[in-house]
Amino acid sequence: MTSTTIYTPTGKHLIAGEWVASDNKFTSSPASGQAFEFSSATPAHVDQAVQAAEQAFLTYGYSSNEHRAGFLNTIADEIEKRADQITEIGSNETGLPTARLQGERGRTVGQLRLFANHIFAGDYQDKRFDEALPNRTPLPRPDLRMMQRPIGPVAVFGASNFPLAFSTLGGDTASALAAGCPVVVKAHNAHPGTCEIMAEAIHTAIEICGIHPGVFSLLQANSRDVGQALVQHPLINAVGFTGSLGGGRALFDLCAGRSKPIPFFGELGSVNPMFLLPEALAARGSEIAIGWAVSLTMGAGQFCTNPGIAIVVKGANADAFAQAVSVALEPVGNQTMLTDGIAEAYRKGNRAIAGINGVQELITSTCDLREAAPYLYATTGDKWLANDVLAEEVFGPLGIIITVNDTEQMVEIANSLNGQLTCTLHLEDADTALGQQLLPILERKAGRVLANGFPTGVEVSDTMVHGGPYPASTNFGATSVGTMSIRRFLRPVCYQDIPTVLLPEEIRS
Repeated sequence: MTSTTIYTPTGKHLIAGEWVASDNKFTSSPASGQAFEFSSATPAHVDQAVQAAEQAFLTYGYSSNEHRAGFLNTIADEIEKRADQITEIGSNETGLPTARLQGERGRTVGQLRLFANHIFAGDYQDKRFDEALPNRTPLPRPDLRMMQRPIGPVAVFGASNFPLAFSTLGGDTASALAAGCPVVVKAHNAHPGTCEIMAEAIHTAIEICGIHPGVFSLLQANSRDVGQALVQHPLINAVGFTGSLGGGRALFDLCAGRSKPIPFFGELGSVNPMFLLPEALAARGSEIAIGWAVSLTMGAGQFCTNPGIAIVVKGANADAFAQAVSVALEPVGNQTMLTDGIAEAYRKGNRAIAGINGVQELITSTCDLREAAPYLYATTGDKWLANDVLAEEVFGPLGIIITVNDTEQMVEIANSLNGQLTCTLHLEDADTALGQQLLPILERKAGRVLANGFPTGVEVSDTMVHGGPYPASTNFGATSVGTMSIRRFLRPVCYQDIPTVLLPEEIRS
């Protein structure tokens, strides 16, 4: 049963099981409803939270898979008990519709339960054994055992565009807790109340499961010094981040510049190109155009997998495609964006695209304040290759059609791409030869390659990869979605001739 009581935030931090206020304050800026005052953390609060996380690791990091799986499931239960309250305050703060937040909450709960099942099975630990061979010549072999072990306290930065699935209790936090790592979260100041109620769910689960309270802390802040202090704290062993390229790169550099560098798992941005191969464009151009318009404007275009560009070969079919997209986008009205800052960045990105010589505006829109309307532009392959600005992400419902001279230039465009979260091929059977030429290129450019679909919507599963070469993410070998995301917060340890009684229980036999 869910609560129908309106949630009123305390405005406090959660540090090692205690709700703590601080002198510095900031006021939330909700899309609708009441604004609330929140405490703003200091580096001293960061130290308090991280020290508690280190103490919690001494027990939580060595707890059983069954115990941690139970904890994750209990968190999921507590989220569901607060379902209506979470939806209400999340919608007020972000402007996202009720249905979107209900779906995102379901995704968050489902992810926790998936991770619980995954770690309970134990396969994620990748246990390996080499028996001792004392009589081997010329040298004997020792008893060798290897398994993945948690790395210690992790810092997580809440994301603006997914207040549930990528924020306080999103994939980074869930995967770190699954791995056995305590977490200190810097809440996103765009939805601090949503962050607080999710932290409350975790806090209750900690008490129910009898876990050290330092396993999770939430720090509210509207200043950069808190984030800087968090990534530079000597007891933090890794950082999870979803956000802008500029902000993420600054934190990445801080992590790399530490006296003891640590991994920074940042998901930073992508234009998620779609390649419409000639036969698919001829057979399904209008259908693809409608699907692209829906995907492009979903959630006001505020998805990291938003497909921002479409590459087509010039000709009558390309012209018809551009017309079909324009018609599909024309009736789409203004949508509320997540923050005033995101809305202003969207307008700035639009002005940058519109100001480039050789770029044609197909749809003229007007948006101000916190609103976003779709924009559609067209340019040539030659202009695209000559201007790097066209390859930069504009966070919002803005699309660019790139008309290339021929399939050879389409391949050239593919080779020119920076790292992406996704790349998409729209193709028919007759496009197979070109598809075979493009796929080896695109799989080097992106973490996920699709055929005949749209990348918005990231399945939480064993096989999903949400990451890619820089600047899509800062670690091309990792994913922030799916069960493999847990591996980010583990490291392999080899035990050589260790007495059985000293070994972790999972690797004794």
